Amino acid sequence: MAVRLEYDAAVARGKRPSATATEPASVPAADRAADPGGHSAEPPAELPEPGKPRGTRAAAPSDDEEPAPVTSAVNIDELLAYPQLLNHLPTPLAREAGDALLARLAALEAGTAEHSYVRGLLVELNLPMVRHAAGRYRRRGEPVEDIVQVGTIGLIKAIDRYEADRGSSFMAYAMPTIIGEIKRFFRDTSWSVRVPRRLRELRTELLRATDELTATLGRTPTPRELAERIGITEEEVVEGLDACTVYTATSLDETAYGDAEGQETVGDRLGAEDHELDLVEYREALRPLLAELPGRERAILVMRFYGNLTQAQIGERVGISQMHVSRLLARTLASLRERLMVPS
Repeated sequence: MAVRLEYDAAVARGKRPSATATEPASVPAADRAADPGGHSAEPPAELPEPGKPRGTRAAAPSDDEEPAPVTSAVNIDELLAYPQLLNHLPTPLAREAGDALLARLAALEAGTAEHSYVRGLLVELNLPMVRHAAGRYRRRGEPVEDIVQVGTIGLIKAIDRYEADRGSSFMAYAMPTIIGEIKRFFRDTSWSVRVPRRLRELRTELLRATDELTATLGRTPTPRELAERIGITEEEVVEGLDACTVYTATSLDETAYGDAEGQETVGDRLGAEDHELDLVEYREALRPLLAELPGRERAILVMRFYGNLTQAQIGERVGISQMHVSRLLARTLASLRERLMVPS
């Protein structure tokens, strides 16, 4: 039966066996028509055309005629015994096999070995649908195989939740579930910085419009051209382009762009923190107050806090005692502190 199914699949794809080819040994004798002249056996009878009763032998198509469509029922028990045949079934038979497997799965108890086996066959049979859905997101910066794995999770959820008695086909139910799982993956894990949903959707529109305009203009479009294409303002385009930059994070250890030798990293080009910036406000506030001080007090402050001289060294230069320098410093600092606290 396994060889017979492969033979029928070849017929469905329009490949007729050659005149010298012999019939598979596994084909029942009732399907073979012996030639009285001793020539090779005829190929097995094709399946009846739509509208003809089952068992009617269809005329063999000529070389220039299109093969008749195959409308055959699949034997679910033999597919379960030979699961490798699922990869060789044409699309109509594959859909029929999927419906039969879903019906068999609904009749089995969850958690049993047979239930897991049939469930695995359904996943394998519908993997092309997952790859088709994952192909729509291949330019999102994530490996396609990772997206296929996420989509497979959605397929498994669709298989577990599908109810055939509701009247909808499995494909119509599974595709939104698969795409929803992929979108949830990008929403929860892909963005380095969380941005509003409006900007995420705008980013998708900008990428599509950029590709279309680049193919038309032969260069990268400007924000104004993108705004005219999408129908939004130029400021919104700039905001969307800024949102595109936070989709993925760049490592500080990555080689900086434009470094031919590959020795400079992104972190090397980042500016260091300037601690002197915290003192700018205080210096600007003290500047007019220092200008109002007497010359001796101002000179003592400069020598003490900018020249880093001791009180004894300051006393020697000014010509007063170290104790007198200490009293002048205390009085001047208290006056400055008090005047700084007074609102201007």
